[in-house]
Amino acid sequence: MTGSTINQSAKATTWTLDPAHTLVEFATKHLMITTVKGRFADVSGTIDMNAANPAASSVKAVIKSASIDTRTEQRDTHLKSADFLEVERFPEITFTSTKVEAAGDDRYRVTGDLTIHGVTKPTVLEVTDEGRTKDPWGGERAGFSATTRIDRRDFGLTWNQALESGGVVVGYEVRITIEVEATKNAA
Repeated sequence: MTGSTINQSAKATTWTLDPAHTLVEFATKHLMITTVKGRFADVSGTIDMNAANPAASSVKAVIKSASIDTRTEQRDTHLKSADFLEVERFPEITFTSTKVEAAGDDRYRVTGDLTIHGVTKPTVLEVTDEGRTKDPWGGERAGFSATTRIDRRDFGLTWNQALESGGVVVGYEVRITIEVEATKNAA
C-alpha cells in the first residue's frame, strides 16, 4: 500500500460541539477607525469527520441569535432589533456544510450554507484541525479553529448611518473567528 492510497470506506467519527468550550466571535469596524468585537454564547452542532476522505465529512452548527454579547447592553439590544438580527423573528443562525476539502496538513476548506436573518448564502470556512486529546473523564476531545469574512449586507443587515466626515457608523465586512472543542460520540 502506498502513502497516497486512501481508504475511501473509512467511517466518519461524529463529534458534538461542547458549548462551554466553543467560541464564535465576530469583529467589524465602528466609525471606520476602531474594531468592535462580540460573541455568541449559545452554540451547538456536530462534525462528522472522515479523516481518510474529507469529502465524506460534514458540519452542522446552530447559534441562538439572541445570545449575542458585545459587552454593551445598549448595543446588544440594538443588534437584536429589527435593524440587525431581528432575533424574535429569526432566532437561529445556522451553518450546514455542502463541501469539505483538504487544504494542506491539518487544514480544510469547508464550504456551506450560512443562514443569518433568514437569508442563506454560500460561505467558506478556513479550518485548522488543532488535534485530539483524552479528557480527565475518559472521553476524547477534538479541537478546531476556523475563520471567514462576510459582507453583512448580503444577509439583509443593511442598517447604517453616514458619518459627516465620510464613511459609515458600522462596517459592512464582518470577520468571524470560531474556536471549537468537541466531544467524540460513542460508536
